[in-house]
Amino acid sequence: MTSTSPVDRAPCPDDRDGAARKARAVGAVVGSAVGDALGAPFEFGAPGVYTSRFPDGAGAMCGGGGWDPGEATDDTQMAVLVGESLLEKGGLDLPDMFARFRRWAAGEPKDIGLQTEAVLTSGDPWDLAAALHFQVNDRAAGNGSLMRAATSAIHFARAGRTGTMDAARRIAALTHGDRAAWEGAAVQHELVRVALEGGDPLAAVQDVLAAVHEDHRARWATVLSPRWHPGEATEFNGAVWPCLGTAVWALRTTTTFEDALAAAVDAGGDTDTVAAVTGGLAGAVYGIGAVPERWTRPLHVPLPGYGDRVLRTDDLVSLALRLDGSAESHHPKNYT
Repeated sequence: MTSTSPVDRAPCPDDRDGAARKARAVGAVVGSAVGDALGAPFEFGAPGVYTSRFPDGAGAMCGGGGWDPGEATDDTQMAVLVGESLLEKGGLDLPDMFARFRRWAAGEPKDIGLQTEAVLTSGDPWDLAAALHFQVNDRAAGNGSLMRAATSAIHFARAGRTGTMDAARRIAALTHGDRAAWEGAAVQHELVRVALEGGDPLAAVQDVLAAVHEDHRARWATVLSPRWHPGEATEFNGAVWPCLGTAVWALRTTTTFEDALAAAVDAGGDTDTVAAVTGGLAGAVYGIGAVPERWTRPLHVPLPGYGDRVLRTDDLVSLALRLDGSAESHHPKNYT
């Protein structure tokens, strides 16, 4: 465990003109996409797979496992859909967001979570599909609620703790019927909000836990504890608890953006999503200046269901800045 706060190490510019906040907002969105693409080739690998491939620590967008070098997966694709819905609808329009998800799923993406696919292809209405899936399967605490949250975390950051956590829960509930997934997304939103304001998300964990639903607080407190290690996980990290727990652990035990992502991928398992969540948090702490160009240069995000559209790093930068500029400054009211 490191002895200094991530905020003390963050190479962000002076914030007199809001430049630091912009750098952190862009860092969160691009950082999440970079983590996704970096981790994708190692998905379902054993712990230590990243350092085995890159023993000198200079990891590259290597591709593999069906992914081209720098190609982002469903994690970033859904995050883009979330962000664009928020911008084009001027706030949270849940039916619109769900319709975008459904169009994307019908476009046959290379990768889509089993739970998310079942909900989006069920034919059930947007406000019942996830709940009905959970009712039948009794399992819906996948990390898909976390992987797409970087964009919404930026948009709702100025809504304050209550506003951003509430929005996170509502977006998570579109595809995940288990409240555990809602609470994880809410914690993630709030940690990003703290980082965007120049605070230390690790120091904020205890306060954030107080805002978690009381039925889920103890379990989240366990995986977010400074004493927790990914080796102590009781579920595969495709579940929401060890996924976010590993991201927070990676941020806590490293001192740079690059090292945080290396630690996340090295945890093995669901490496694209764990690294995407880690990249969003670390990017919000360190800012876009800490994200190496060798990772951003080949980054690209195909968008199945939307023709031949492919987003590049510049497109993600623009998306992040627009989301930060449109960020809710009040409790989000548009819960159509």
